[in-house]
Amino acid sequence: MKLHELKPAEGSRKERNRVGRGMASGNGKTSGRGHKGQGARSGGGVRPGFEGGQMPLFQRLPKRGFTNINRKDYTIVNVETLNRFENGTEVTPELLLETGVVSKLNYGVKILGNGKLEKNLTVKAHKFSSAAKEAIEAAGGKTEVV
Repeated sequence: MKLHELKPAEGSRKERNRVGRGMASGNGKTSGRGHKGQGARSGGGVRPGFEGGQMPLFQRLPKRGFTNINRKDYTIVNVETLNRFENGTEVTPELLLETGVVSKLNYGVKILGNGKLEKNLTVKAHKFSSAAKEAIEAAGGKTEVV
């Protein structure tokens, strides 16, 4: 296969519908817009969710809950993920970012206790769950809050 032989998959592309090109085309005269009314005018039409003046569904439904503007979103890392580091390594948020364990730091890193840790590491993070703290210390490592 060569570059000039590439074609889109059969049926994946639609041919452009040219409106106003005679009655035989099926979209002549009013060009598929019907007769008069809001939808027939240029620039006409209604916004998404508009129900002709009836109270729209999204406004009829009750409001639930709230968004806490002071919420701090921590990037979470499980203890089992730390097994990729060598024994005696000092694991910091910067190192986690560098090695691609986390993609961004948000408000900091929180270590959770899911899985089993087989290496003794010094882990520096912003928060630790109690299970994570126990798992790291059981493996002979140390925890340090940054």
